[in-house]
This record gives sequence, structure tokens and C-alpha cells, in this order.
Amino acid sequence: MLNCQLSTVNYSKMLSIPTFPEANHEILQSLASYSDRELVSLHQLHPEQGKFFTALFCRYGSIVHSVVQHAAPSQLQADYLFAIAWRQIFGELGRVKLSSDPAATNWQNWLIDITGSTIAQIEVPPTAQIRYALHAAPPPLWCYLERGLDRLSPLSRLLVVMTQSLKWNEQRISAYLQGEGTKIPADSIPHYLTAGYQQLEAAVPEDIRQIYLSIDTQ
Repeated sequence: MLNCQLSTVNYSKMLSIPTFPEANHEILQSLASYSDRELVSLHQLHPEQGKFFTALFCRYGSIVHSVVQHAAPSQLQADYLFAIAWRQIFGELGRVKLSSDPAATNWQNWLIDITGSTIAQIEVPPTAQIRYALHAAPPPLWCYLERGLDRLSPLSRLLVVMTQSLKWNEQRISAYLQGEGTKIPADSIPHYLTAGYQQLEAAVPEDIRQIYLSIDTQ
């Protein structure tokens, strides 16, 4: 059964609450009539699909963002904390035990509890240290990309992270790998990267790719 203790939040300083245009996607529009309880249950029953989690995100994203704002001095920090909170929600969602009494399960209060707990446990970094951009990686996409990265082979994951996160070029990557005992010429790195990106794409749910990446998989 969910713990539905409502956290106390200071709303005195309000930053801009983002909009979520993905909510207008036909995949998510088809879920508009589903209850919170149904979406949570379907997310648990079908972890290979991302639309149920994304529908919950679109439904309650504004509320969660309004909660994190009091802990963030700037918009960038608020957006970063917002994404961290949804990553925590994503991790917890698969373990939520739904009560047999629908009235006893207050999804909104549970979200606020998780968000408040996340705020209390992390220190928001200075803006100069934040590389996250909400418009570039909305939380559902970020969550499923991270899960996809975890499913890559170690070499593919390392190459993708060094290229995308660290912005290393082929020569630097090749030199690092050689120092670690793996000899891959610099001119071969793009080939390995292409394979890594293909693995990552395949690891992301089809509906998430359709919603966020405009990839037609039909």
C-alpha cells in the first residue's frame, strides 16, 4: 500500500513550469481516459512499453516541477532536479504495491512524497556543472536511454558515453582504450560507435522512439 503522507512545500518562489508537447502525441492521447491506477498497473505489467510511464509524466509533470522549484535557485537547477526526481520515480514505480481499494491509492501524494525525498537526499550542483537540458532529454526519454545504456555491451556503452557525455574525439578515445589494453585504431572508432548507437536504439522501447525520436518502426 502506498505511503501517502503529503510533504510540506514552500511555493513562495515560483520559476517557469515547462510544457510537455509530447502529451499531444496520438499514442499518449489514446491513454487520456485511463486512470492513474490503470497506468501504473499497465506500466508494471508491460515494462517493454514506455507509454504508460510517459502518460503519467505528462499528467503530473507540472505538479512535480512546482514541488522542486523551492529547492532550486535557478531554472536550470530546477529542471535538473525535476529530471532527477522523475528518474527516482521511474525506479520506484515498478515496486509500488497498489492497494485493492482504489480510493486508498493516492498517486499524486505518492509522487510528492518521492519528490520530497529526492530533494532531501541530493545537493543540487551549481549551474556551471549541469549538462542536462530539459528540452533535449525530457525525463521519460532520459530514463529509457539510461536503461538502454545499461543493457549495452561494456565497450559500446563506454564509447557512447565518451563521445556523447565527455565529447572525446576518436584519437583520444583510441588512446584511452589502448592504455586500458584494448587496441582500436582511431579510424575504426566510428564503426564501433555506429554499432553502439544501433544497440542503444534497439534497447529503447518502440513507443518511446515514436514519441520522442520520430522513428517510424511500422
